[in-house]
Amino acid sequence: MASAKKKSQSPHTPPQNNHVPAPLELVLQLMAIPGASGDEQQIANFVRQTLVDAGADPKQIRYDQAHLHTPIDGNTGNLIFKLPGTVRAPRRLLMSHLDTVPICVGSLPVRRGNRLLSGNPGHGIGADNRAGVAVILHTATQLLQSNLPHPPLTFLWTVQEEIGLHGARNANLSMLGNPKLAFNWDGGAADKVTVGATGGYRMQIEIQGLASHAGNAPEQGVSAIAIAAIAIADLQQTGWHGDIRKNGRRGTSNIGVIQGGNATNVVADHVFLRAEARSHDASFRKQIVKQIEAAFKRAAKKVTSSKGKQGKVKFRGQLDYEAFRLAPDEPAVVAASNVIRQLGHEPVLSVTNGGLDANWMSSRGIPTVTLGCGQLHQHMAQEELHIPTFLLACDIALQLARAN
Repeated sequence: MASAKKKSQSPHTPPQNNHVPAPLELVLQLMAIPGASGDEQQIANFVRQTLVDAGADPKQIRYDQAHLHTPIDGNTGNLIFKLPGTVRAPRRLLMSHLDTVPICVGSLPVRRGNRLLSGNPGHGIGADNRAGVAVILHTATQLLQSNLPHPPLTFLWTVQEEIGLHGARNANLSMLGNPKLAFNWDGGAADKVTVGATGGYRMQIEIQGLASHAGNAPEQGVSAIAIAAIAIADLQQTGWHGDIRKNGRRGTSNIGVIQGGNATNVVADHVFLRAEARSHDASFRKQIVKQIEAAFKRAAKKVTSSKGKQGKVKFRGQLDYEAFRLAPDEPAVVAASNVIRQLGHEPVLSVTNGGLDANWMSSRGIPTVTLGCGQLHQHMAQEELHIPTFLLACDIALQLARAN
């Protein structure tokens, strides 16, 4: 007997007998996979395979080359999945970042009631941002395995967010299909709609002093550590370090890293520092940077050897991300707020003092709102994921993907 003609399979038809995890099972699987910034290949492979298992056409899953333009060597670019629409409507973008911070490598999440906690002392669980990865991955698999109507969709999983938003900054926008509304999932409550974020500038400061014997001839040296100490004290005393408020303008600064010195019996001749300045006001942020530079230059003049020699200070810096603020009537803001209300919650419009992938997406012409998915105490060993909030985020994402 002749064989029956094989029925063609559409991209929306899932393969037979393939199991696609439920949201909680999915996030637990994602948390178990290491993937600090620059080392996202393994987690990206898992996301890709899950999409294929759910019925995605492999040709619609691509990687860009963002990692070739980042400050550190990465092993993969951003992962992009474009899903054709079943209804005519503007394309929507759903995104989250793949990477976790180093403290979450070795994640061992355990369930305690309505929370996921770390079962590995000293390690976080990676809810930031494996919960976001799970939210949009679950959304994609649900659409692939159902007949639910939806507009054209692009799913974007970015790399190297935790070290400066580099995946979003270097994303190949031409591969995204020109989305008109964009939604990013990261930390916090599911009903929080983040419509704005601060801008951030990072600095590297090098102080070159003059070494000498700290016991026999300390006066012949120029202590780079002393210069750093005077500069930091100056910034603290004049209100340019920490929470900065000047004439109705606000920002923050921080000296976060100091490295220098080799022995107690040597006047330290070199110190390296890393600092940052943030503000929603770009001009005020630049003023903060100038004040930091001025403080270190003044300090260098105050530390002099017995022969009149002084230290030198060098600065290098770069804009990490520019501030943005979306209007309340921005379509993505309206859409997110409406869905949250439909699900019985009241949206809370928020502006954050941290950086988000949405900073770069919005500044590059794709207005992007950020929603949370239940992460608490991010970047800490005490990190948690609140399960009911995470599941609500999954519901919100699916409704936004359907343009309901």
